[in-house]
Amino acid sequence: MFSRKKTVRSTRDYSSEIDRLKREIDTADAIVIGAGAGLSTAAGFTYSGKRFEKYFSDFEEKYGFHDMYSGGFFPFRTPEEMWAYWSRFIWCNRYMNIDNGTYKKLFEIMKDRNYFVITTNVDHQFQKAGFDKSRLFYTQGDYGLFQCSAPCHNQTYDNEEIVKNMIEFQENMKIPTELIPMCPKCGKPVTMNLRNDDKFVEDDGWHRASERYKKFLQNHKKQHILFFELGVGYNTPVIIKFTFWKMTAQNPKAVYACLNFGEAYTPDEIAEQSICINDDICRILMKI
Repeated sequence: MFSRKKTVRSTRDYSSEIDRLKREIDTADAIVIGAGAGLSTAAGFTYSGKRFEKYFSDFEEKYGFHDMYSGGFFPFRTPEEMWAYWSRFIWCNRYMNIDNGTYKKLFEIMKDRNYFVITTNVDHQFQKAGFDKSRLFYTQGDYGLFQCSAPCHNQTYDNEEIVKNMIEFQENMKIPTELIPMCPKCGKPVTMNLRNDDKFVEDDGWHRASERYKKFLQNHKKQHILFFELGVGYNTPVIIKFTFWKMTAQNPKAVYACLNFGEAYTPDEIAEQSICINDDICRILMKI
């Protein structure tokens, strides 16, 4: 549907694009927020550098990887070692209060508006910032949930207490064997509820959120709708980016806004309906 060529719209006047975005937020009948990893990066959830060194320097020294992302693929020899790493990872990126104000500012902008959020992020930051749970669709899972690795059933389990114990009682980068989490139904190991293969569990909550999102889109299909994309890259563009482009093209009243540091693009086909701002997302939100 869209040409392969992308138009970089960040060459427009920065201030005028900010002003136009403000007007669209104020006048839109509905706003669909599409959030990717770039939003959490802007909020301070970095996987390398000082933050990695602060919490994982011992793992770096022993195993030789240099960022949290790489550690997630490391072939640990035992589940005790693996869960020592993953418990720290989950705690740092799901339960610690890291947000530098980015999510809170977005909530302040949106709290009195007719919005819905779809996100590929799995760090739970929207709810922590105050967003209404009934207006959120986490498509790819949640660091705060476990599921059966088989999976033998479509149910997920909150993991905060389990992870907290793994953090508290681990020694020498290993957790006690008795803390290794197992499925309460079949006894097999559990895993994170993250979409990385065909074993991802879409539980009842996932399906209810999916239906609410579809209903929101249907109810505002022909209205003045703002598709507000923040920090979405090209790892899984079909979920948010390409879908937003398509829905904008199908609705002459729709506007597509892309906030992304270094990747603020729009197809030529919807260029006149688009706002693209190439800057740090936190800085942009502070100007709205």
